[in-house]
Amino acid sequence: MRTRVFQGLLLAVSVVLLLAPADGAWARKRDASDKTASAAKAPAQAAQPAVAVKLGFLTAIVPQGGPFFDPVPPVLGVQGARLAIGDNNTTGQFTGQRFDLTEIVLEAQADPLPAFDNLLKQGIEHVLVNLPADQLVALQRSVGSRPVLLFDVGARDDRLRAVDCAGNVLHTLPSHAMLADALGQYLLQKRWMKWFLVVGAAPGDALFATAVERSAKRFGAKIVARKPWEHRFDDRRTPASEVPVFTQGVDYDVLVVADEEGAFGDELSYRTWLPRPVVGTQGLVAAGWHPVHEAWGAIQLQHRFREKAGRGMREVDYGAWLAVRAIGEAATRTRSVEFAAIRDYVLSDTFALAGFKGVPLSFRSWDRQLRQPVLLAQPRALVAVAPVEGIIHPKNELDTLGYDESESGCRLSR
Repeated sequence: MRTRVFQGLLLAVSVVLLLAPADGAWARKRDASDKTASAAKAPAQAAQPAVAVKLGFLTAIVPQGGPFFDPVPPVLGVQGARLAIGDNNTTGQFTGQRFDLTEIVLEAQADPLPAFDNLLKQGIEHVLVNLPADQLVALQRSVGSRPVLLFDVGARDDRLRAVDCAGNVLHTLPSHAMLADALGQYLLQKRWMKWFLVVGAAPGDALFATAVERSAKRFGAKIVARKPWEHRFDDRRTPASEVPVFTQGVDYDVLVVADEEGAFGDELSYRTWLPRPVVGTQGLVAAGWHPVHEAWGAIQLQHRFREKAGRGMREVDYGAWLAVRAIGEAATRTRSVEFAAIRDYVLSDTFALAGFKGVPLSFRSWDRQLRQPVLLAQPRALVAVAPVEGIIHPKNELDTLGYDESESGCRLSR
């Protein structure tokens, strides 16, 4: 019986093979039929053209500086913005949105107003700015009543968050006050309460030193000495001879350096008269972003940036990345490219930006500063993240960094 059934099946298979067209014609006919059906449906399923969100980036060439082994790139921030544009457009494929970036790089000291006006004439309503504070203020005042959001991705000046604050200027990097408070929290945790403050001659050095003095009062530390650095090194006056003499005669726990341009700060460590740690702009530094940061998925952002830019991500690059991502996040969440919808969402209590720092980032309502953790790092290792453990706040611990609402000289509303 089983033999007859098997023979019957074998005969049926043979008939099918004899009747089948040669060379897989059935498969070709089926593919052709499928393509015809797909083509018939294509007009009904055709995707609508993506709606564009136009962004601008205005910056200037950075004067060459830094040590020969770590030169400062001539243009900062643009590569971070480009990376974030790619991230936004990846999401935009599913939301029907497209993000376009227009970049303008000025010569150092050039007037940015003509270039800025050119961006606005192109219908660009979101402009990233990496320029000094005075130029940023001039740009903001030129806007008038036009619907424009400016994203400050490089200036740390506290006055931009205080007397010169504006409702249409958002700040993505930590301010001087936030950086100083991050250091102050860590020094308080270590019980290093006597600070020797060394201040360079650059304008930014004085601003950071003022923030350090404010932070010392805030956390109960004492500035036991404040001295300007006025030395120049040569063959006779070397760091090994000058630094011990400069730091002699003061009883202190930690040397706090204000040297934003790196003119002398790196020469202080291991040369002080007393064996003391160095913190501030050199030594243990407070930063919005740092090459050693790899926690909370930051390592993948570090790798993606290096692959795209051919160098490590710097703070201004991160600030620009945050700005573009903030715009993209708002456009995605609101499903809108309209200026008012994006602005209102970015400034709302609902807004939360993933910045690879372990907590959602958001803009403060009173001064438009992006609240965020601050990294405390030495050249090759992350030491801590502020707010440090034990620092508390009634609403948001991130508001222990910089000027809280009750302290701020800026009174903006949503």
